[in-house]
Amino acid sequence: MQSILILCITFLVVCTTAYAQEASNLEPTDFTIEKDLLLLFYDCKTDVDDLHSIAGFATLLSHPDLEQLNYHGVAGTYGIQDGLYVPPNTLMQQAYGTRWTDAHNGFAQAIEKLLPMLLETLQQDGDLWIAEAGQSDFSAALVKAVLQKVPQLDSHKRIHIVQHSDWNERKTSPEALTYVKATTDYRKIPDGNATGNGSPGLRDAQVNPLNLTLKNRELEKLWELAFKLSAQYNGKEGRHNNAAIAKGGVDFSDLVEVCYILNLQELKDAEQFFKRYAY
Repeated sequence: MQSILILCITFLVVCTTAYAQEASNLEPTDFTIEKDLLLLFYDCKTDVDDLHSIAGFATLLSHPDLEQLNYHGVAGTYGIQDGLYVPPNTLMQQAYGTRWTDAHNGFAQAIEKLLPMLLETLQQDGDLWIAEAGQSDFSAALVKAVLQKVPQLDSHKRIHIVQHSDWNERKTSPEALTYVKATTDYRKIPDGNATGNGSPGLRDAQVNPLNLTLKNRELEKLWELAFKLSAQYNGKEGRHNNAAIAKGGVDFSDLVEVCYILNLQELKDAEQFFKRYAY
């Protein structure tokens, strides 16, 4: 009996140590705001959390430290999952202005549109950083297009893909996931749906940024639209029902990849995020 107890205690210590290492082993990135390009890819299928992630990124952008950030968003970068799309176009327009692309209504056209921007960044010694708020099928096609134009590129050092979700990996076509892992600096970070694991916990049914006065009317309108669209599509016609959002809270968990890229890992949760960037 005593030996069994010792084994159990040893097992718990090992598991706790491994968890602590996972939570603390996120080394700072070498993202360079003056020359690197941040790409934000949203699958928008079938969870409405991308709507909140879009609004969350715009909230982050309102901070003066990010005035020089070079970024571009892409909507409709989904993989092989079933279910209906969550149209984000009005929100993308409000959050990104002209700095976004619609891959849902034109996959090949989106690749063609992005390619010159990516090549220019690489030519000017900048790196590409992809925050994968969804699957990696679009990323795989984009990387292939880049390497067709610049076959000598050391893509393992110049193209970085950040993913936080096991589900997103499972819903990426196997060949696409294998390709991006083989050709890029692919980084898997802890899931943003939970706290205490090394990523900010940006899903909370008890937090709503509209319960307090936001720092400007533009952010208020942005979050109002995000909640309006979420109510319109959450759980409707077979779409995923996001419980946190259904209860009036937030889920912008996909933004943890951006937090990681920009070295904002010290953020703890959604409440702290809004206190720092929204009020």
